[in-house]
Amino acid sequence: MQAEKSVSLPRELRVLASIAHLLERLERSTHRVDAAQYRSLVRVLQMELERVQDHPALPLVLAAFPCAAQVYENLRYAQAGLCLHPIDASLATETAAADILRRAARRDPQLPHK
Repeated sequence: MQAEKSVSLPRELRVLASIAHLLERLERSTHRVDAAQYRSLVRVLQMELERVQDHPALPLVLAAFPCAAQVYENLRYAQAGLCLHPIDASLATETAAADILRRAARRDPQLPHK
């Protein structure tokens, strides 16, 4: 059994944490979720993320709620790319994918070689 870690949140982030928790529950639900309900919750989450975007404890909330972190990252993709994912992991993934494609190209005589 995994022990839960309790963290005292600043008052300004409690609404965000509540919304993020609801989104996590919807994402993991085994019941069918209404698309309009889901979109509405994500819109409210987006507004709350904008409201607290400069709060120094925001990364703690995002670390605790991966779905909210993904929404946050998507909102900032144009400015910062995948800002919550370490660059080393992203680079390693890209390098591995390129290597797999090179190996696949060498094995398939139909593929053009460079």
